[in-house]
Amino acid sequence: MNTAKPLVKGFFDERTFSIQYVVTDPQTKTCAIVDPVLDFDEKSGATATRNADAILGYIEEQGLKVEWILDTHPHADHFSAAQYLKDKTGAPTAIGEKVVEVQKLWKGIYNWPDFPADGSQWDKLFAEGETFTVGNFPAKVLLSPGHTLASVTYVIGDAAFVHDTLFMPDSGTARADFPGGSASQLYKSIVEILSLPDETRIFTGHDYQPDGREPLWESTVAEQKAKNTHITNHKTEVDFVRVREARDKTLAMPKLILHALQVNMNGGRLPEPEANGRRYLKLPLDALEGAAWDDQ
Repeated sequence: MNTAKPLVKGFFDERTFSIQYVVTDPQTKTCAIVDPVLDFDEKSGATATRNADAILGYIEEQGLKVEWILDTHPHADHFSAAQYLKDKTGAPTAIGEKVVEVQKLWKGIYNWPDFPADGSQWDKLFAEGETFTVGNFPAKVLLSPGHTLASVTYVIGDAAFVHDTLFMPDSGTARADFPGGSASQLYKSIVEILSLPDETRIFTGHDYQPDGREPLWESTVAEQKAKNTHITNHKTEVDFVRVREARDKTLAMPKLILHALQVNMNGGRLPEPEANGRRYLKLPLDALEGAAWDDQ
C-alpha cells in the first residue's frame, strides 16, 4: 500500500464512546467518512443528528467533497448515520459483503420474513482484498471477522480503520460473543492486521477511557504489537481464545444492541413511520440467551 499519509480527523461521541472519522486527501480535497453515529437516547426514544452535523460542518469548513461513506460492520452500540449523510452529500455508502450473513442471522431474530437480506441497503459491498481510492490514496479492504461476521478493516494510505477488532494498547481487543462472533476468528484477524508495516497507523472505533484518561484513538502496528494488553500477554491462539471467551462470559450485552441492529443492518435507515406518523423499534425478548445481566 501507498505509504502516503491521509489527513485523519477523529470525532469522539461521549455517549457511545465511539470515534467517527473523516479521512482526507488534502491534494484533491476529497474525503471518506468512516463509522458515523446517529444520535439516539434509549430512555426517551429521541433521535438527533448532532454527531453527523458536526462532521458535515467540518467538511464544509474544509471545503471537502465526500467520496465514500464507510461502515466497518453493523454496529451493536450505536445507530449508523450513513443514510442521513448520504441524503446530505450524495456520496455512496459501503460495507463489507459479509453483511448479508449478519442480515440473514438477525432477520430471523427479529422475525422479519420480508426483510431483503441481500446487502441492497448499501451502494457498494466490498469483497475481501478489494481496492478503491480516496482521492489519490489507494485503499484496500481486509476481511476482519471475529467481533462480527461482517467486520472489515479499511486500509487507506498508511491508515488502518479497525473499529472493534483492536482497541488502544491499554484496552486490548474486542469482545467476540455476539451472534456470529468468534474469538478464534478475531485472533486471526488481529494477526493479519498486525502483519501490516509497523508504521501503519491504527485507528480504533471505541475508547472507554480506562482509569478516566482522556479519549485516545490512534496508535501504530508497532505499538500494538509491543504494548497491547491482550496480545502481549496471550501470544498463542489457544491462550487468546481461552482468555477472550472467559472474559466475554462476564460482559453484559451493549445496551443498544437490540435497538441498533435493526437500524444498522438496514443501512442506517430508521423504521418506516406507521399510520400515525411515528416510527417504532422492535425488541425481541429472550433472543440473546446466556448473556450476562447488567446489574447497574
